[in-house]
Amino acid sequence: MTPPPTLQELIDTVRQDAGTDDPIGQLAVASATASDLEQTTDALLGHFVDRCRRAGRSWSDISAALGVTKQAVHKRFAGPIAEQLARAAVQPTFERFTQRARGTLVGAQAAAEASGHHQVGTGHLLLGLYAEPDGIAARVLAGMEISRAQVEAALQAAWARASGPRDEPVVPSGAADTAAAGGSDDASGGAGPGAAGPARRPMSPGARTVLMNAVAVALEFGHNYIGTEHILLALYRDPDSLAARVLAEAGAERSETQVRIAELLRGLTKP
Repeated sequence: MTPPPTLQELIDTVRQDAGTDDPIGQLAVASATASDLEQTTDALLGHFVDRCRRAGRSWSDISAALGVTKQAVHKRFAGPIAEQLARAAVQPTFERFTQRARGTLVGAQAAAEASGHHQVGTGHLLLGLYAEPDGIAARVLAGMEISRAQVEAALQAAWARASGPRDEPVVPSGAADTAAAGGSDDASGGAGPGAAGPARRPMSPGARTVLMNAVAVALEFGHNYIGTEHILLALYRDPDSLAARVLAEAGAERSETQVRIAELLRGLTKP
């Protein structure tokens, strides 16, 4: 194995870069050098951890190779890798979405159509979770006594108010040509004449971000699939989104939601 720089070589490098014999000046350069080295080593490990994950190796295999606990390696690398993948994706792909997660997207489309919106927003994704009552997300929401009717009422009120740039306003029938649909990350303006009927609505920028974040959440759990539970947790990632606000107002805190999801997942994996 090629040996890394020795301590003496690093000391000599710091002295040369400092260009002074002042100990404080050299210390400042040493601190910057150490920080650069730390970032480089983190990036080096992250690169090969990412390669292992892409090759299908488990977090247990990776933790054994690094000589640390599974929890430690997961905390250090899972989040950053997930966020990197989510940022790199132009749009989410659905090949790893479970059947129920795909059913959620169908339900979100139906919710957008029923609401008279030409885009699927985060609020519609939240409603879509109820389209799969046996999914983990719907079971968790039911366990917290948050019904579809309650969520729908809160969303309708928010859409009717259209008070914030991130709301998804309802445009009355026939007024779509004159009303502003808005250009927000989570805007879902009213359906125009061309959007009527069963045509598939596009995802709003906010909804696309939720689906990409669902991939990130799944990776953080160490899962190789995206389920309804990952979509539900992804809705919390932007606390200013309409869905996140509705969940918060209903008393569904992210921490409690995550605990309930973890408990259900443990129950499913017990022999």
